[in-house]
Amino acid sequence: MVPVSVSGMAQSALLSEHLLAYYRRLPESPLTVVDVETTGSRPHEARVIEIAVIQGSLEKGIIYEDSFLVNASVRVPYNITRLTGITTAMVDQGIAAEELWPQLQPRLNEGILTGHNLAFDYGFIQSEYRRLEQGFQRPDQQRFCTVILSRLLLADLPSRSLPQLVSHFGFEVGQSHRALADTKACWLLANQLLTQLQDTSDQALRQQLSQQWVPLREAAKAFPLTRRELQQQLDNRSCEYRASRRSNRYLYRRGDIEALYLDLYPQQLHLTL
Repeated sequence: MVPVSVSGMAQSALLSEHLLAYYRRLPESPLTVVDVETTGSRPHEARVIEIAVIQGSLEKGIIYEDSFLVNASVRVPYNITRLTGITTAMVDQGIAAEELWPQLQPRLNEGILTGHNLAFDYGFIQSEYRRLEQGFQRPDQQRFCTVILSRLLLADLPSRSLPQLVSHFGFEVGQSHRALADTKACWLLANQLLTQLQDTSDQALRQQLSQQWVPLREAAKAFPLTRRELQQQLDNRSCEYRASRRSNRYLYRRGDIEALYLDLYPQQLHLTL
């Protein structure tokens, strides 16, 4: 099981125990860290124009590192150039997409595929292979998102965006929004968080996991209750919460949500993931 999203709570009342088991094995696993720069935010409409890959482990450090500009025969929008510095002329000199992706596939299939907001990068990588009529699928247990782990271990930071975490930890990685710099930042963050995991007891880690802020809309997927009914149950227990008036979003601590679930549905302790 990989905690790709907190909606996994809908599948297990003991999610924190599954999270604990999943993350305990990661410090000893080889990682393949990736980051892509793209022409937009939707994989079916936009293309990858740059990708970086770093491979290594906590024990051995970095054993492979490279980045590639990708010529997908597309124009780079002005707003992307302004954000990344990547121009159409630069990608025109890159490696043709139909040449690069088959070359990269063996590496992308190695180790634990890792990224910051991995769902974004993974979706674009899959889309590029679909364009070539090739499949790319990594099992859940072979994917690791540092955003999700940072939300678990750094629950009360105001932001877990990669630039903010780079600033928080003082990583020196170069320009943000370039694939290699962001991949290096993700590699350093993964090492930071996984080392923290290694140095934390199970009991202390369970306590950290319980502090994660979970959106009410995600928590509601675990319960046969409406969102309003679940919120009333949590509020009746005087559970701590955060609210965003702008997005009308409420967040509650994972530990409070799991405690409520176990109280309401004690017979469902071992649902299958």
